[in-house]
Amino acid sequence: MTFTEWFIFFFVIQIIHGLGTWKLYIKAGRQAWEAFVPVYNAVILMKIINRPWWWTILLFVPIVNLIMFPVVWVETARSFGKNTTTDTVLALVTLGFYNYYLNYFTDVQHVKDRSLHPKSAAGDWISSILFAIVAATIVHTYFIQPFTIPTSSLEKTLLVGDFLFVSKFHYGARLPMTTVAAPMVHDTIPFVKVKSYLSKPELPYMRLPGFQKIKRNDIVVFNWPVDTMLDMRHTDKHYYKPIDKKTNYVKRAVGLPGDSLSIKDGYVYINGKQNVLNDRARIQFSYDITFQGQIASNAQVYEILKRFDMTDGLGYDQQTEKWIIPAATEEAVARAKNHPNIASIEIRKDSMGNRDAGIFPMNSAYNWNNDYFGTLYIPQKGKTITLTPENLPLYKRVISAYEGRDLSVNGNQISIDGQVTNQYTFTQDYYWMMGDNRHNSQDSRVWGFVPFDHVVGKPVLVWMSWDGKFPRWERFFTTVGGNGKLVSYLIPVLILIGLLFGFNAWRKRRATK
Repeated sequence: MTFTEWFIFFFVIQIIHGLGTWKLYIKAGRQAWEAFVPVYNAVILMKIINRPWWWTILLFVPIVNLIMFPVVWVETARSFGKNTTTDTVLALVTLGFYNYYLNYFTDVQHVKDRSLHPKSAAGDWISSILFAIVAATIVHTYFIQPFTIPTSSLEKTLLVGDFLFVSKFHYGARLPMTTVAAPMVHDTIPFVKVKSYLSKPELPYMRLPGFQKIKRNDIVVFNWPVDTMLDMRHTDKHYYKPIDKKTNYVKRAVGLPGDSLSIKDGYVYINGKQNVLNDRARIQFSYDITFQGQIASNAQVYEILKRFDMTDGLGYDQQTEKWIIPAATEEAVARAKNHPNIASIEIRKDSMGNRDAGIFPMNSAYNWNNDYFGTLYIPQKGKTITLTPENLPLYKRVISAYEGRDLSVNGNQISIDGQVTNQYTFTQDYYWMMGDNRHNSQDSRVWGFVPFDHVVGKPVLVWMSWDGKFPRWERFFTTVGGNGKLVSYLIPVLILIGLLFGFNAWRKRRATK
């Protein structure tokens, strides 16, 4: 929906509210016109139902308002003496239109200064649950979101089984675009395995101001731009997913808007200079390895390679009679070469000019692969480029899919929104996201640029880590970014939690006395 369509929708809702409650406003000692004034009518309604004014804000927060509207419908009925279970059910199942019945067909009286304390243990329990859901949804949507590392593309920096806290406010929290969705879940409701949202109505993209921009080599969580997954095993190229419901990915932003990027021999170059990562990052490549001497079993191979952290995904090629290491750091390989039972370790890199059909932009004119790629320009907001039939494959998806323009090609003639042109000015920033595991990472080399409107947030803390069997205690409460040795803040956090519990217990005892 466009902003105009949303304005009309909002205006219609105000009329519906006013027509259904104006008599109730009068019975509560207010004026009839107050039921029709946008926003102000909600503030007055909070006074009528004896709730704080800031509940008005929650009515305009996407997803949170799905919880708050039913609460307000029920509270309105109760403020006019309708407290039975039947009244509550009618308020809910009629989507608030029960108030029309109260407004026109009953002689209800406003209960001023009514008690807000639940009249039963069940009511108290429900109120607590609702408050917890609202608070958690606000935190999850606008401040901090939990996230789990599912793949090894950033192995050595972030491990499979790391549980992260992702900051939404570093780059600016993105407002939900799906207005009807289950709170605190992504695209699927757990256990029942059904879609957690309705694709329509959909809000336009909006973002709150952030306090920093994405820096080079930042680890970033974003929505996979080309996601058409029905689920994690099945895809449908015609399946539409709103931006904020696309699958969450985590990669490193090696290329920023305005950069010229290339990959040579597996290493990233930015504006002609090799990109240098921080000392916690570990670039990894795939290797072929052969053994010599007395190797009695595969278990012995595993034990040898385990010393160098080279066992993840380890396989054996029957044709070449070589073991394949999917990912290993250069430091580990240098140490492993000195082992008496290792005959050779050879890197598995592609050659320059050998085209990989699965590499962006998936066009026969570009002989690019994982290890030799580019050069290409990363779009920057406000910058204009000259379009040619040769470079159009690089930017076609940006213009048509991400920026929503109607692009067509007739021979060598390029048209955008029906106008023949060879110029295009980008309307947002784009990034080049890659994994440190260079031969085992689905990243921008496969699907191209990541628009800023797809950015979710910045991972800031590993709060728990699990290797599948046991906890990795040394990774609990460690920071994601920065240089130097990884330091766990688990003990200080436990001490702080203990002090908070102790203070709360002391405060309750003091209040009792």
